[in-house]
Amino acid sequence: MYTKKKDTRSYADRAEYLREAVKKRRKKLREMAREYKGGKCAICGYKKCQRALSFHHIDPKRKDFGLSVKGLTRSWEKIKKEIDKCILVCANCHMELHDGITQLPSGNRGRKTR
Repeated sequence: MYTKKKDTRSYADRAEYLREAVKKRRKKLREMAREYKGGKCAICGYKKCQRALSFHHIDPKRKDFGLSVKGLTRSWEKIKKEIDKCILVCANCHMELHDGITQLPSGNRGRKTR
């Protein structure tokens, strides 16, 4: 005879499990997104520290959502569409782009960089 085991999980346990699952999914999506754009800075080629790479929207008017942690809650297809509007740049080149010191590479305006 089978007796059903009492569920001993608590709400706090479940909440922690879900937080960890979301964190893991976002990390995987971040890695996939960087790989999708070539895994290195489109301007200088930097690739030592993947966390130093970020997405720069080429035309801010076309930006539907940011690709930070909050933006990585969407489906991979929606994320890819948004990534296609960006270039992958290192932290230094990203700041130089925003300060007008560096220009976008001419052959790299929003396409995959593979």
